[in-house]
Amino acid sequence: MNEIVDAVLMLMQMAVFALSLGLTLISFQSYTQTKSKRLESAFIGFAFLSMGVGLTTINSQLSSAPTLFYVAETVPFIVGFGMLYLSLYR
Repeated sequence: MNEIVDAVLMLMQMAVFALSLGLTLISFQSYTQTKSKRLESAFIGFAFLSMGVGLTTINSQLSSAPTLFYVAETVPFIVGFGMLYLSLYR
């Protein structure tokens, strides 16, 4: 039973990562069409959020990750949400 739950969790994490990469791709395409500073900030924000999701997925596969890994996982989220915040107020 645990193997099934682990497999479902891994599939869900991969789906979240795929969706975040899709948002990053769409925001990049929008930015390249208009060259807007707001869309540039949004693209950078989504790119960092995708990085954070990827690191979270990797960390969840480690049995005992050091605290430094959790710090490294959190930094891209801070930068990503900061850039999205900036894109909304430019």
